[in-house]
Amino acid sequence: MRIDVLTLFPGMFHGFVQESIIGKAVAKGIVSINLINFREYAGNKHATVDDYPYGGGGGMVLKPEPIFRAVEEAVLPSSPGKPRIILMCPQGRPYTQAVAEQLAQERHLVFICGHYEGYDERIREHLVTDELSIGDYVLTGGELPAMVVIDSVVRLLPGALGNETSHVTDSFSTGLLEHPHYTRPADFRGWKVPDVLLSGHHAQIAEWRHRESLRRTWLRRPDLLLGRQLSEQEKKWIAEWENERDAEIAAERQTEDGRDDHP
Repeated sequence: MRIDVLTLFPGMFHGFVQESIIGKAVAKGIVSINLINFREYAGNKHATVDDYPYGGGGGMVLKPEPIFRAVEEAVLPSSPGKPRIILMCPQGRPYTQAVAEQLAQERHLVFICGHYEGYDERIREHLVTDELSIGDYVLTGGELPAMVVIDSVVRLLPGALGNETSHVTDSFSTGLLEHPHYTRPADFRGWKVPDVLLSGHHAQIAEWRHRESLRRTWLRRPDLLLGRQLSEQEKKWIAEWENERDAEIAAERQTEDGRDDHP
């Protein structure tokens, strides 16, 4: 995969592209990440990339010329195909694991990292193919969101992870949150690893992991279960947990009522 990043602050990416999984993927040739300072394509002696908005208002707006020129002169001539040009923007569609898996199938991704008040609207209308948001909050620029997306995409590329099955059971990859993990020692300060994980019985371990993955999702992100086709076994597990929860709530209320009645 080839990734181009249009940014006014390429220095922010230097450690990111050299360390950990991303650095290893670059070293292996699995991905190439090119940093393009679009200020170099401003086309005037002052290297101006922003200007006041028409109609007034606070803040500065990124001009279309530098960004269009950077894409047309530094990106497209050597592109291996038609790239996905992604605008990191709080107005974009929410970024999810499903989107990461889609992008991981592409050969060429281009990220535009903005700053200031916003972008000239013609960049949205006539240049980009996607607008993505990593959350309902506003940052000082698009660099950190671009790193988040790049990290989540690159780790899905074949050969990027040491264990090719690592990402298969990640949270959200299966539609559920990931099950709990344990490692040695088996007994730490009296907190013991579940016996099933020490049994060596692969079928029972797989069932335990699936059950705990469903339970964790039910407890922490029940919204992920809406519309999910549950198996009969999954329905039984959820019914058990609901009964346990109801019993706990009833016991707590009984205890509170007993305290209220006590003189």
